[in-house]
Amino acid sequence: MSYQALYRVWRPQSFEDVVGQEHITKTIQNALMQDKLSHAYLFSGPRGTGKTSAAKIIAKAVNCERAPVSEPCNECDACRGITNGTISDVLEIDAASNTGVDDIRDIRDKVKFAPSSVTYKVYIIDEVHMLSTGAFNALLKTLEEPPSHVIFILATTEPHKIPATIVSRCQRFDFKRISSQSIIGRMKKVVDANGTEVEEEALQLLARAAEGGMRDALSLLDQAISYSDEKVRVEDVLSVTGSASQKHLSDMAEAFLEKDVSKALTISSDLLQEGKDPVRFLGDLIYYYRDMLLYKAAPQLEELLERVSTDESFEHLASSTETESIYSIISQLNQAQQEMKWTNHPKIFLETTFIKICYQKQAGGLAQAEYPSVEPLLQRIEQLEQELSKMKQGGWAQSGSSSSEQETPKEKRVIRTQGGASHGQVKEMLKKAKKPNLVQLKGMWDEILDKIRSEKVSAYALLSGAEPVACSDQLFLLSFQHEIHRQMASQDNNRSYVEGAVYSTIGKNLSMLSILDPEWQKLKAEFIKEQQQGQPSAEEQKTKDDPLITEAIKLVGDDLIEIKEEENE
Repeated sequence: MSYQALYRVWRPQSFEDVVGQEHITKTIQNALMQDKLSHAYLFSGPRGTGKTSAAKIIAKAVNCERAPVSEPCNECDACRGITNGTISDVLEIDAASNTGVDDIRDIRDKVKFAPSSVTYKVYIIDEVHMLSTGAFNALLKTLEEPPSHVIFILATTEPHKIPATIVSRCQRFDFKRISSQSIIGRMKKVVDANGTEVEEEALQLLARAAEGGMRDALSLLDQAISYSDEKVRVEDVLSVTGSASQKHLSDMAEAFLEKDVSKALTISSDLLQEGKDPVRFLGDLIYYYRDMLLYKAAPQLEELLERVSTDESFEHLASSTETESIYSIISQLNQAQQEMKWTNHPKIFLETTFIKICYQKQAGGLAQAEYPSVEPLLQRIEQLEQELSKMKQGGWAQSGSSSSEQETPKEKRVIRTQGGASHGQVKEMLKKAKKPNLVQLKGMWDEILDKIRSEKVSAYALLSGAEPVACSDQLFLLSFQHEIHRQMASQDNNRSYVEGAVYSTIGKNLSMLSILDPEWQKLKAEFIKEQQQGQPSAEEQKTKDDPLITEAIKLVGDDLIEIKEEENE
């Protein structure tokens, strides 16, 4: 059988032919010219991006009769022999089939022998991550100190599976996915050389379907040429790849925009009857909306778009669709694509997903549906904060109390919320507070907030604007900007997350106290003034000297006690 697949015929024979990997080919060419080639390389990256092709080009370049050269001549006996696979000193080994220790030991035993027909022995081990642990261990020593006439080139699509001891002994190059424009340019060269007619849009579809792999692109092109008659058209490529045309995607996006469930289900049914893969169709839709999002953000950067061309229909849909709706649709399509892999009824799953998107749009979309319920809540919070401020200014007097009750002096009262701190508690804590404790807590506060966010986002949100202002060996004090945040953060179900994050971060079991920032500023000033004076007031001295008062304070707290002098009659 004389026919060869296009990807074999057009396999790169020089660094110039390796498309989209200039960051690698330039480095290797400089090393070749300066005679600074390493003894071991690790090529990693997606399939079909040129890893083994680059390895064979290196083998030809180092053994070329015209060396040192930046490109193999592909004319001398060494270059042609390596290309044809007739030179035994250049071995290409498939690690998937040769995973055992004995296979690697055989290599280890033979590397010490000098090459028979060329300058360097080159071992190209493809899919090296498939080697067993024992095989890696057998390779380790040889890879570290091979003879001067040996070069190892390891290739893999999964570098994370290779032991770090192996990776550290190689120069690593990461091959990247090839851009659609580079793939299209290479395919144009191929079809021109073959005399095949291919529509421009058909080439674009092939490049997008290849997903960054040149070998996949040439295989799909080969298949499309065989499928078509005289000219490869868009319809031929869609049939070969199983992709949906941009018109189908635009029609579906229009159905979502118009909330037309019937239209969406009709398009879905037609595509499935044509044999399209539901998972692939969802993927095409995700990329369509991804490109729409990028187009809305930067219309001038059309080269960033991967799956669409900016025709009139696409531009109209992009301008008519809200950004929040695009985020919502991408999220739902992505979730549906993941879940569809485990269902036995993909058609039903696809239809219910489209119905859900249409109905959600009809309800105003995710972003729009949330605001009507949030706005009244925000207004109510603001109203409560204003009322709370008025109550504080009025000495917590109740509006419904009688005039006689207002005129009659009442004993001092303090209203506290759960976790709140009275002035007496704060002052007592400040007497025991230590600056190193506060410095440590403040220094670790960002890390503490990150832990709270990972465990409970709602508790993290309440701490927005809060900061530690004092810390003793048993307590720490948080200052809040808003009363509603302070109250909610001080509830047991939220406070426990804060105290737990503090303990896990700084290793101290501290209890949390909370205070509003204006109160803290006033209280701090009072405390500093008292500390500066250094002497207790006459009233405090009497309290200290009178055991009856001291005992009363222990029972009910100093905030509920008012000391009056008895008048002598």
